[in-house]
Amino acid sequence: MAELLLHHYPTSPFSEKIRLILGHKQLAWQSVRVPRVMPKPDVVALTGGYRKTPFLQIGSHIYCDTALICDVLEHLQPEPTLYPADQKGLARILAQWADDKLFWAAMAWNFSPAGAAQMFGGGAPEQWGPVAKAFGEDRSKMRVAVPRNPPADAAAAYKSYLRRLASMLETQPYLLGNAPCIADFAAYHPLWFTRTQTSVMAGILSATPVVLAWMDRMAAIGHGGPGADIDAGAAIALCAASTDQGSVLADQPFQDEHGIALGSRVSIFSDSFGPEPSTGELVAATRMHYTIRRVDERAGVVHVHFPRIGYVLKKEETT
Repeated sequence: MAELLLHHYPTSPFSEKIRLILGHKQLAWQSVRVPRVMPKPDVVALTGGYRKTPFLQIGSHIYCDTALICDVLEHLQPEPTLYPADQKGLARILAQWADDKLFWAAMAWNFSPAGAAQMFGGGAPEQWGPVAKAFGEDRSKMRVAVPRNPPADAAAAYKSYLRRLASMLETQPYLLGNAPCIADFAAYHPLWFTRTQTSVMAGILSATPVVLAWMDRMAAIGHGGPGADIDAGAAIALCAASTDQGSVLADQPFQDEHGIALGSRVSIFSDSFGPEPSTGELVAATRMHYTIRRVDERAGVVHVHFPRIGYVLKKEETT
């Protein structure tokens, strides 16, 4: 099996989603640490502009966004499945809700003053220092179409969402049955952040003990057996040296929704969070994903893959 390199950092909630799925599927992987904030020159060398965390590298192929990474991991290791045969649509829709509505309500709650103080060293906001300032400025630049929920509104939404999760768990160990699926991993990671990274805010979880018990079951899955950390420079060199040009994704027919032909120069960027575009030659546009081919002076020829949902495709104007 191809070597899997996860580019991530320890406190990233979406990275925790993928780390747990790697453990669930018992896939061997290696870790490449990325910065929490810009600049990220090593990241951009591989992605061409995309800067969200995490992303998955397999040789010279870069898979962006956890929704697409999950499909890649499912293709590599179909069992245990993330998408139950009789509930595929429901599992995907619930995961999409969790990665969006649940995530942003939880994070607005997590970064209430007490939670932010825990993250950035305690004390009053004016005492948090340059790390907190850089983090805040960085995330503000990433927000394109994500509403900012005041703490009180975030608390109300988060409590409601937790009760809804609890109602799903009252008669079964996981959200859709007896085994975890994509919905469980998507719902877990924002709650994981509350419980482990802003623990002063974790009292909100105590009103739903069945959710806490489910979280214990999810945490017990673990991350599998990640190998030693790989330096970002080594990951870039691996990309440049790769001779495998085949994608892990299934070869599917071209699906044209934009009137943009394969071979065109295009840019792809998130429609809500992380507006930085990646630009290159469009070499695939299937019902599920886009792929661009680009050339970097350090990474060589790179194929960068994005899910269709949540991303905008635009043709670059030629001069």
